[in-house]
Amino acid sequence: MKKKLVKFLAMGLALTMGLAACGNNGGNADGSNSGSNGGSSSGSNGGGGEAADNSALAGTYDITLWMSESPGIADLTQKQIQRFCTENPGIVINATVEGISESDSASKMITDVESGADIYCFAQDQLTRLVEAGALNKLGAKTADTVRELNTEGSIKAASVGNDLYCYPLTADNGYFMFYDKSVVKEEHLGSLEDIIADCEAAGRMFSMECETSAWYVASFFFATGCKSEWTTDTSGSFTSVDDNFNTPEGLIAMKGMEKLVKSPSFLSSSNAADFAAATPSAVVICGTWGSTAAKEALGDNYGVAEMPSFTVDGKSYHLGSYSGCKLMGVKPQADATKGAVLQQLALYLTNEECSLERYDLQGWGPANKSAKEVDRVKNDEALKAFDAQLPHSVTQGNIHGSWWDIAKLLGTNAREAKTEADLQAGLTAYAASVEALFQMSEEQKNAFSLIGAFSGYNWDTDVPMTEDPAGTWTAEQEFKAGDEFKVRQGASWDVNFGAEGASNGDNIKIEADGTYVVTLVYDSAAGTATLTVTPK
Repeated sequence: MKKKLVKFLAMGLALTMGLAACGNNGGNADGSNSGSNGGSSSGSNGGGGEAADNSALAGTYDITLWMSESPGIADLTQKQIQRFCTENPGIVINATVEGISESDSASKMITDVESGADIYCFAQDQLTRLVEAGALNKLGAKTADTVRELNTEGSIKAASVGNDLYCYPLTADNGYFMFYDKSVVKEEHLGSLEDIIADCEAAGRMFSMECETSAWYVASFFFATGCKSEWTTDTSGSFTSVDDNFNTPEGLIAMKGMEKLVKSPSFLSSSNAADFAAATPSAVVICGTWGSTAAKEALGDNYGVAEMPSFTVDGKSYHLGSYSGCKLMGVKPQADATKGAVLQQLALYLTNEECSLERYDLQGWGPANKSAKEVDRVKNDEALKAFDAQLPHSVTQGNIHGSWWDIAKLLGTNAREAKTEADLQAGLTAYAASVEALFQMSEEQKNAFSLIGAFSGYNWDTDVPMTEDPAGTWTAEQEFKAGDEFKVRQGASWDVNFGAEGASNGDNIKIEADGTYVVTLVYDSAAGTATLTVTPK
């Protein structure tokens, strides 16, 4: 998705009688101010200490902030920062707000902290890697106490490493469940995957779930049968082992359950709530709270939402699982301690009750802020109720090897193409071998670059090797068709990858005309930057 860039000037009010403490209440000695912004707003400096006095924070600050690509979020963030400045006289913020996905923002920060945003959002499974990369400092004691007081217990755990808080909870709704059309799916069928599929088939409608294009959703079937894939890293962030039991009798049951869906003529490998309004509309879409607005608009009075259903194999029922987690807001360490304190105050403000409710009203994001969660419209939200109902069947997403996502998503295709139980087992065996191979990679393989994408019959599932010359330049000669898309990545993983114009985690490179092309990459590992060219041969 194309990044949205918004630049604006948020002006604080000029003071004519000296500098006053930020906010409408008197500043406390530790730099906090309790008031309408959801609690004390103590700011940690670049080293994790407390700002001495809010009046000392007056000044003009140029910052970059990465928020979600969700429609309207960047514009809303503009208004929230402007309001922060209005409520904190003397502080002027010149902010550049970019719409970048939480996964891309974490990868960009890890690759190049210095060039990264001052404030950025990310999924909780990236926290450890960001701390190890030096992209976050732990919060000061008073700030941490405030954050713990304001937010849910689960979101605080998500924002912590050990007993230390490193960031601010943004949402507590990162997971998936089921949106459905009440005119198609019968209420008495909501607990049965098989019955729901039958309803979709009878109505000639689709069942959208990303079982061939996203391991995040494929895992749902395996979690249902008690399987797990838990990864361990060393202090440098390198993966050292995995506790994975997908290739077991329980995993085979999961494959049989998934087979029922992916072989249905109603199956669509998608998680887009816009499918409800497609030419051949879906009657079911498995996704998260981010789809609620589109689902409501498309379905109207037939809007329905529920926890995941169960599937049955050999007479036993298995409730579909899910991943769950939180989205977090982090502050990059700053050489200027005063700027660091302002950023910490701003991050605390942007995650307070008022701002959380504004994001809920705009996009249905489930707040981590306890007060926001208790507001009636949030408490009564059907999508958030479904998320909460699904939580007992969910697995908290941890740090996962970047290659696993490509390996595991193939299980959905294996299930669709299988003709026998032996074929299902063969898919699991191949999966296990691919996971094990990740720990057998040589340093040369880990550092090697390759092409991956939708071209030459591949569907983002095969790495095409590049060749390195003595000067350290990587090249590949590849035949493409118009419309093909690809990226260049290192070590068959997404931890280091480059897209259009050589941008780290950039947009896909798109081919405009048929032909043979030479892809050339010059990579600066120290800076994490690349010069990438794609030229016709």
